[in-house]
Amino acid sequence: MLKSLSICLVSFFVLFISSLVSVIMGFYFVSQDWVIFIEWEVLALNSSSIVMTFLFDWMSLIFMGFVLFISSLVIFYSREYMGGDFDINRFILLVLMFVLSMMFLIISPNLISILLGWDGLGLVSYLLVIYYQNVKSYNAGMLTALSNRIGDVALLLAIAWMLNFGSWNYVYYLEAAAGSLEMKVVGALVVLAAMTKSAQIPFSSWLPAAMAAPTPVSALVHSSTLVTAGVYLLIRFNALLVGNWLGSFLLLFAGLTMFMAGLGANFEFDLKKIIALSTLSQLGLMMSILAMGFPTLAFFHLLTHALFKALLFMCAGAIIHNMKDSQDIRFMGGLVKQMPLTAACLNLSNLALCGAPFLAGFYSKDLILEIVSLNYINNLSFVLYFFSTGLTVCYSLRLVYFSMSGDFYSSALHPLNDEGWTMLRGMLTLMVMAVLGGSMLSWVLFPTPSMICLPLYLKMMALNVSILGGWVGYELAKFSLSYDLVSLKMSFFSSFVGSMWFLPFISTYGVSSMPLLVGGKVLKSFDQGWSEYCGAQGSYQVFVNWSRWNQGWQNNDLKTYLIGFFLWVIVLLILTFL
Repeated sequence: MLKSLSICLVSFFVLFISSLVSVIMGFYFVSQDWVIFIEWEVLALNSSSIVMTFLFDWMSLIFMGFVLFISSLVIFYSREYMGGDFDINRFILLVLMFVLSMMFLIISPNLISILLGWDGLGLVSYLLVIYYQNVKSYNAGMLTALSNRIGDVALLLAIAWMLNFGSWNYVYYLEAAAGSLEMKVVGALVVLAAMTKSAQIPFSSWLPAAMAAPTPVSALVHSSTLVTAGVYLLIRFNALLVGNWLGSFLLLFAGLTMFMAGLGANFEFDLKKIIALSTLSQLGLMMSILAMGFPTLAFFHLLTHALFKALLFMCAGAIIHNMKDSQDIRFMGGLVKQMPLTAACLNLSNLALCGAPFLAGFYSKDLILEIVSLNYINNLSFVLYFFSTGLTVCYSLRLVYFSMSGDFYSSALHPLNDEGWTMLRGMLTLMVMAVLGGSMLSWVLFPTPSMICLPLYLKMMALNVSILGGWVGYELAKFSLSYDLVSLKMSFFSSFVGSMWFLPFISTYGVSSMPLLVGGKVLKSFDQGWSEYCGAQGSYQVFVNWSRWNQGWQNNDLKTYLIGFFLWVIVLLILTFL
């Protein structure tokens, strides 16, 4: 136990100090406009060098700092949350491997070293999703791994296609060769990879399924590591999206993802899945603003979202921990009386998610919506943006109503308390950042304030939509019985919207199971059938027969063969004369 505590504490201190150093260096790089390249040539092949390259600029350093900061607090939080686990050392090491893979991805301007971090994230995420070893976790892990393999294959194809350029350092070619066919193909493959990792439609079903992982992992995955890897990759490749069909394609699918996740969260009762769907909605927001050609804005929202989303998951973990692993929000209620500090953190992170003024989410989300209003954009995308914003506030108010108001609807003898000070310290640290992080980052990333002049109705649109969405969410939750009766009357619509437009069924039964079944048939008939008969096993039987015949001659039984031969001759002669 002491050994596991020491590993937790050492990991926490190392990651926390590294995060402070990285963020301070990042802020300094912003002010000085510095970029540092470090290269190490591993192998030269066909005039193409495999080079291990590290890119240190303001973006990579600040993002690294945020990832290290959140992961340090998650490990500190895990001391208490995973305290009863005998394999807590294995858990901490897996989390550290996860963070290391993300570091590789962040500082790599080279597609091969990006693949190293990308595949590391995929592998370790599988191990973390199946950490609680049961059938549900195994199914969720397999769905996560198979969905992410599509993106891995797309990156491998992009690496093969970039062989024509003489180097895999994409930063040299983005501007110069943006219009060429090769870079268009590479851009399409990178967009496909990013859509799988960031769970955009039609690859969305794995993200809520990955909630089978322990809650500290969910806090890390959904804030700053796995799901943000695709967004970060597209921030780097943004020059390939602007002004062509790829940007329009991504804008449509990201907008639909944002809308689908927001609508689905209003029909969900699992606490962790509601927060997972809110992550999916925010990822759609980041992807769509990227598709419009604003990578710095997407990066700004990525950082602010990481702060309040990690806090939201930590609060959910504290509630689940105290409720003895119950995740259904219908059994909660009156938590504000039993767990006031946790409830305060949860409500504050929810307000930041909704874009409440002067919290972290407000500075990035409001700016994004104003830029959308200012730009040329089609009506469908405009409606999806603002309707999804309203849905965010709708499911947030619904969650707060179910969990905070009324009476406690579970056991009368309950252990609810706010005495888990190890978890609370991590949550309170993140709460400070969820309040101050947005303004601090906006001062650093946008030192010159943007003046966005809009008509009054457009300027107030985000606020009005949020207030309307919050009112609808409150009313729907308050009239829960009549709401449930309407849901039963419209059962097909409820099941369609509540199951993410049937994407989990399509992904598991259609996309994942069919290739596996076909692969099994091919394996049986070809690899273990005709291939064996005409290949290895067939050759083996031929050689066995030949060696037996050869062995017979080598046994020196010539007399036996001659006597047998003469006997056959005599029999044939007798038969002939008869």
